[in-house]
Amino acid sequence: MNTDAQPQFAFNRSNYTWLGVGIGLLIVGYLLMSGGGSEDPEIFDPSIFSARRISLAPIVVLAGYGVIFYAILKKS
Repeated sequence: MNTDAQPQFAFNRSNYTWLGVGIGLLIVGYLLMSGGGSEDPEIFDPSIFSARRISLAPIVVLAGYGVIFYAILKKS
């Protein structure tokens, strides 16, 4: 029995780097999506339909999930 064998991990350093980038993109995307609420529920605030919340934030979130998917499937 060989006791000097190194354990084989599923991910290496580059996988974890890509995973961190993907999680960072997710956080940025969800932060871009947040806000826009009104203090008074009787007053309509049209800022909830800004281009940042409708277009940019979902694209950033999807990019984050794409990077995480790449990080998981990338061969070591």
